[in-house]
Amino acid sequence: MIRPALVLLPVLAALSLPAPALAGAEPLCEGFGPQTPRDISAKSGANARLFSLAPPASRLNLCNIHFHVNAEHKGPGFSVSAGEGEHGGWRCNETAELTAQELEDPLHGHGACHGLKPGDTVEVHWVHTSCDGGPGAGLGACANANCVNPQLRVETQVFLAVNDPAALDFSQFDYASGDPASAALSQPRALPTGFGEPVVFAGSTTGPSYSQSSCSPYQVTWSVRPWCARVDIMTLHRWCAENTFEEDHAHGVRQLVTAPALLSPME
Repeated sequence: MIRPALVLLPVLAALSLPAPALAGAEPLCEGFGPQTPRDISAKSGANARLFSLAPPASRLNLCNIHFHVNAEHKGPGFSVSAGEGEHGGWRCNETAELTAQELEDPLHGHGACHGLKPGDTVEVHWVHTSCDGGPGAGLGACANANCVNPQLRVETQVFLAVNDPAALDFSQFDYASGDPASAALSQPRALPTGFGEPVVFAGSTTGPSYSQSSCSPYQVTWSVRPWCARVDIMTLHRWCAENTFEEDHAHGVRQLVTAPALLSPME
């Protein structure tokens, strides 16, 4: 999700205290709240840290939009392994069924979203905050000197990028700059619908600098749609060419959190 290199709350210092483990096993960080990403089909979790879930996105300010190539979360519609490491994660189930036309790269590797090509799975994060202020680059736009402990909510959709003008236009999900309807709160034009009831749970920030042995201290309410949506890759490139958030490339993924002690229980 959120860029790990940016410090959201400078006054917090996170200490990773490894639990005793067998030789060769990954030690788990202790004392942290529930972590993300997770398999949204698995509801079990044993992390006892509680915090109030953030209000709906419509009652918060959109502060950032960014994306990852390959999904950080695993879900019913994106469960094909893309391997491990910063560029691992999960692919949409129908990736192998794409046609040659859908996989043709109209920009031959020179699109504004650096490295993005047809057939890639993309997980998009719309980050919302309880702080005032307009959207901008990174998590620095989600907090300020007058609001250092915001409630954060991330609306999430996994897309399959295809060369198909009939697929979704990403611009319909961009920041609604100048839209009178968004005058009170910063909001996207719309959030994706029709791709399953979002799975809502308590978690953390993500990104490749975190793992099960190096946890994120930040508290985030997640809302993850369980099925992939096809998006026209040209509309993603147009967004990368000019957007409020200064985004022009995909961010790395944090590997799936599977330890029950690091996951919140879901109803």
